[in-house]
Amino acid sequence: MLRLIQINKFVHLLKLLCNKLPFNQFIKKHWQEGEEGFEHPVVSSDEKVAIRGLLLPLLDDPHRKICTAIGMAVASIAHYDWPEDWSDLLPSLMKCITDQTNMNAVHGALRCFSLVSADLDDNMVPKLVPVLFPCLHTIVSSPQIYEKPLRMKALSIVYACTSMLGAMSGVYKTETSAMMSPMIQSWINQFSSILGHPVQSEDPDDWSIRMEVIKCLNQFLQNFPSLMESQFGVFMGPLWQTFVSSLGVYTRSSIEGIEDPYDGRYDSDGAEQSLESFIIQLFEFLLTILGSPKFVKVVGNNVKELVYYTIAFMQTTEQQVNAWSVDANQYVADEDDNTYSCRASGALLLEEVISSCGTQGIHAIIDSAKTRFRESQQEKASGASGWWRMREATLFALASVSEQLLEAEAPEITKVSLGDTLEQILSEDMSTGVNEYPFLYARIFSSIAKFSSMVSQGLIEHFLYAAIKALGMDMPPPVKVGACRALSQLLPDTNKEILRPHFLDIFSSLTDLLKHASDETMHLVLETLQEAVKAGPDLVVSIEPVLSPIILNMWASNVADPFVSIDALEVLEAIKNAPGCIHPVVSRVLPYIGPILNNPQQQPEGLVAASLDLVTMLLKSAPTDIVKAVYEVSFDPVVRIVLQSDDHSEMQNATQCLAALISVGKEELLAWGGDTAFAMRSLLDVASRLLDPDLESSGALFVGSYILQLILHLPSQMAQHIRDLVAALLRRMQSCKLSGLRSSLLVIFARLVHMSAPHVEQFIEMLVSIPAEGHPNSFVYLMVEWTKLQGEIQGAYQIKVTTTALALLLSTKHTELGKLNVQGYLIQSTAGITTRSKAKTAPDQWTMMPLPAKILALLADALIEIQEQVLVGGDEDSDWEEVQEADVETDEALILSSSAIPRGRPSHDYLDAMAKAFDEDQDDSDDDDLLSGADPLNEINLVNYLVDFLKKFSHSEGAIFSHLSQSLTKSQHDAIQMVLKQ
Repeated sequence: MLRLIQINKFVHLLKLLCNKLPFNQFIKKHWQEGEEGFEHPVVSSDEKVAIRGLLLPLLDDPHRKICTAIGMAVASIAHYDWPEDWSDLLPSLMKCITDQTNMNAVHGALRCFSLVSADLDDNMVPKLVPVLFPCLHTIVSSPQIYEKPLRMKALSIVYACTSMLGAMSGVYKTETSAMMSPMIQSWINQFSSILGHPVQSEDPDDWSIRMEVIKCLNQFLQNFPSLMESQFGVFMGPLWQTFVSSLGVYTRSSIEGIEDPYDGRYDSDGAEQSLESFIIQLFEFLLTILGSPKFVKVVGNNVKELVYYTIAFMQTTEQQVNAWSVDANQYVADEDDNTYSCRASGALLLEEVISSCGTQGIHAIIDSAKTRFRESQQEKASGASGWWRMREATLFALASVSEQLLEAEAPEITKVSLGDTLEQILSEDMSTGVNEYPFLYARIFSSIAKFSSMVSQGLIEHFLYAAIKALGMDMPPPVKVGACRALSQLLPDTNKEILRPHFLDIFSSLTDLLKHASDETMHLVLETLQEAVKAGPDLVVSIEPVLSPIILNMWASNVADPFVSIDALEVLEAIKNAPGCIHPVVSRVLPYIGPILNNPQQQPEGLVAASLDLVTMLLKSAPTDIVKAVYEVSFDPVVRIVLQSDDHSEMQNATQCLAALISVGKEELLAWGGDTAFAMRSLLDVASRLLDPDLESSGALFVGSYILQLILHLPSQMAQHIRDLVAALLRRMQSCKLSGLRSSLLVIFARLVHMSAPHVEQFIEMLVSIPAEGHPNSFVYLMVEWTKLQGEIQGAYQIKVTTTALALLLSTKHTELGKLNVQGYLIQSTAGITTRSKAKTAPDQWTMMPLPAKILALLADALIEIQEQVLVGGDEDSDWEEVQEADVETDEALILSSSAIPRGRPSHDYLDAMAKAFDEDQDDSDDDDLLSGADPLNEINLVNYLVDFLKKFSHSEGAIFSHLSQSLTKSQHDAIQMVLKQ
């Protein structure tokens, strides 16, 4: 009766307050004034007290859905009120948890704890864990009293709290270790007890509780490696028992489909209970072990067995076979995306085996592959219908680590052994029935492509011809998919004379496949077709009249799908670049896109933007007559699109199109329309709209590259507009919210600095004379923003231009530089975890430093970044336990240890390596190459430039240089001193 009264009171109060709004939404909208999404009226203090008082007694409701709803309500309110305004929450929940006579109350309290754990901070956790963990241990260790779902929920809270302790350990390492030390042994014993029994078939509760145990172990191992070192031997045996015994269950349930794998099933709290999710979690924990130099040594003696079992887990499941057989798109998608699956997790584990165990890991993979291959031979000989699964899994395992196997510095005998193994597997399966075992044959095709450098030319040619043949025959879809993969990877390196008699068959088969392809398969066929066009360019001209219209039609039909339309565009570009094809392609495209650009409002969504991309593609590497033809059809309508359209995609692509036109047409472009002044005015109007501070940033995203082309290729026409341009750039920058756009505008300022050389001080004075809202002048605003954003600038060209421009500014020694203080270094917080409330009351704080010192620091940062690129894959040790155990100063933790930088005089070879690493690390797109390639600054060797500048500056301005160097961190100082010794 009392419960009924409580429920009635609660329901009545909700009706009065919520006005039919779901309670959780009501809390978000009306509970806390000032929060995001808040709407008036706010719940009064008395009403809050009443609601909180009514909620807690209802946590033991026997109906799970009601209990869950109450728990969610408690958690939502706790987010705002706990602990300050709801001090009795924890005592009430602890009372419920320890009440063994009321399992409903235990469930409700555990549900609440799991929901509020996301809001625990470093003040609450140290007080909570010593009290809560013993209670949770009692629940987990008492299967005779508590059912598995309750024990799982208790483990999930242990996981959440341990994760928070791990976050705290960066600041409170001693305290958190001291807190956990007395409890580690008992928890590890309990974990081992749960893992030590063989995994049960068709028992999702058994899988789920093991999964929670493994998640907790993972946190313990990552966050408290020193404490876990003595416990490793305790749980490793039971963990191995779980790993090995789960394979049998997984084989019967998922691979063979004899038992229920409970795929897609969830418990009452929404947690997945499938067998596969448990296996994936198991792989993740093994990844953690292998990733630790401390623990991988223990596993090293058994790495071969680990790989052996892992390959078995990578077999195709019955569900995958059924799904892939009827849906080739799903097969391609799962192969390309490395989706959440045992196969993908197993592949990651094998990669880590090689990374962590080196040659020993490579031998383990090769030996295990040989063993699994022999077993599949035996199964095949015995007439087992599923013999092909292990063969396919073996090839999949090897292919998943192909790059590491091919690049590894392993002994030659090891590589010979791998090549012999592959040759044997692939040769034996040459006569395998394609229709009977389509997934095996598809894997053979993709494997031969990945390991082409390790098998005989004869074998490659056999499967190359088989792939060509498969495309034109009635084969299962997976086989055609494998054939496309083989061709797309083998064609670039295959002798063209061998292929010459087959090219027409390849093009015919691929274009026929396009008619029936969709989604993912269309992407694969287009990718293969692109490689075929590149491999036989001299033959393309004969089929261009047939091929181009098909691709153009496919492009037009799929403009709503950016992936397919981009693929089609790349095929068209490959055709255009083939000898003798550019003129017919352009003559085919221009009449099609001209009406689209002239009547943009009447076109389907996306077609105008896609057409602008197509125009830009035509301009790449085009001769003058083609550029002029494109100009005549597109210039006026593209300008109108920028000036009139409100579609951001259209504006972006139109901006890029005009930038490309200027880049290739240069000054001659102005006269092509017959009215030079009108053409120039049109270009300036475009700049004016894109730099309008009231225009949304997204629409003006590529204004930076457009302005860059104006000042590079029309310098005499732009000279009279530089002051107005600078003022407009600054206004645009002040109104801009997109960091990418702000960075691109900085590149323009940097380029203007270079253009003003050797009179850079005049550019500074011009900036000082231009007002900037909220700042003394434009120079102040620009340098404050520039020094903040320099580290976010991406692209080799952009980094070269901005970094060298900063050096030019510093070299002027202009008095305005010395007047200005800018943001220096982040002041590291010692307050532990940053919660939502802390972030509001204590935002990041920075030091302030003189602008010249900041510029020198940024130049040093550029050197540090390049030095790091040189040493990637070297002696860097970023393992989590080593970071925890090392007492490193803040600035040193941000860069390589001092041992990573050459102690003596750096050699020319080392500086050359730095320059090469910088160029390789910056992956500029084709569009960037088109727009920046004509700029002589693109040829700058940034490393040599910085070395020369720093040497000259330190020599000619020794006192200033010494003074500025005092503001550098140790890492920055070391980086500069290294190059000065050269």
